[in-house]
Amino acid sequence: MKKTTLILLIALLIFVQPSFAQTDAKRIQKDIEYLSHDKLQGRYPGTKQELVAAKYIIQSFKKSGIAPKGTDGFLQAFPLKSSSNPHASDSDMTNVGTAHNVIGYLDNQAKYTIVIGAHYDHLGLGLAGNSLDPNPKNKIHNGADDNASGTAGVMELARIFSQNNYTENVNFLFICFSAEEEGLLGSKYFTNNPTINLNSITCMLNMDMIGRLNDSTKKIVLSGVGTSPMFGNILSNVVSNIGYKADSAGMGPSDHASFYLKDIPVLHFYTGTHYDYHKPSDDANKINSQGEVAVIDFVASIAKQIAKYPEKLSFSQTKNNISTGTSTFKVTLGVIPDYAFDGDGLRLDGVSEGKPASKAGLKTGDIIVKMGPLAIHNIQDYMKGLGMFSKGETVSISILRGKEPLNIAVTF
Repeated sequence: MKKTTLILLIALLIFVQPSFAQTDAKRIQKDIEYLSHDKLQGRYPGTKQELVAAKYIIQSFKKSGIAPKGTDGFLQAFPLKSSSNPHASDSDMTNVGTAHNVIGYLDNQAKYTIVIGAHYDHLGLGLAGNSLDPNPKNKIHNGADDNASGTAGVMELARIFSQNNYTENVNFLFICFSAEEEGLLGSKYFTNNPTINLNSITCMLNMDMIGRLNDSTKKIVLSGVGTSPMFGNILSNVVSNIGYKADSAGMGPSDHASFYLKDIPVLHFYTGTHYDYHKPSDDANKINSQGEVAVIDFVASIAKQIAKYPEKLSFSQTKNNISTGTSTFKVTLGVIPDYAFDGDGLRLDGVSEGKPASKAGLKTGDIIVKMGPLAIHNIQDYMKGLGMFSKGETVSISILRGKEPLNIAVTF
């Protein structure tokens, strides 16, 4: 074959391949820095600052060519309700204002739609009682990881799928929910008052806290893999720079749960909790923006695989690993579990100062293998253990510190 002919063939092959817009770490970091800046005062739902954040998201959607799909342009207003129980029924909740979901649509003239979502609200000035800071009142809780990171992911994926010079065989509905921290109120409102036909939704992909990828493990928690029998094959065809710990459950403490309860397959992406979770210290300078690029690329690759399916993904109910009722814990240990740890026991990602674990000498990296008489194999065993003991009780806790087994007395 002549050299010039070969060159032309290679050029033609390159030309006809679908091109995908590149994920941009600098833009992601910039978006997170804006959304988690002090001037937004923690993006509490129903405030002026929530609307400032919403306007920023809308501007990003418009720039990407995403069409509005709310009830008032991109916005979907809903009553902001409050309750001490995040899973209370509507009748048990009190109206305290109006919050807003932000909804955009990429219409590819397809039969089915993928929802890509994240909540953009956070804890405001720490007045609502869900901060983990010892003295939270009037401290700005910026929520860079929780969940400016996921919001930036939605905006980036909207840009990628609208500017990739390729039309997928699905439509995309991009939703940034408000009032997630108040009990999944925004996503619950949308699924009860959808702006597209719920029956057209093939699945929902949810990003909540995707900004703290551990560079040593490069692993996330991926929940919902059991909500469709097709996810196994889809995930096996995805090439990614990161790994994941699979959780089959469709229920969980984030917005994907609202879609699961409508019999829609879901996947939830999460890089894990940390010491700054629900504290004023969750700031943008702690975001791993290159790590977030890897997570967003992983989400995009999964969406592309789903788009290849000519039929709607079938739904499966799952056993729920996370209780959705009111907590029955009688004590707290004051530790942050490593949710991505897939070994035996409960590995600690952090220890809160002044709490029982810290006072007893437990450290980050310790692996709890036993609490009193109860063997601890996973986080479910650990939560069961918290319901067994009473305040003031001293319990022997067995741990592994590196390879060294230790027994530590902890007083709750």
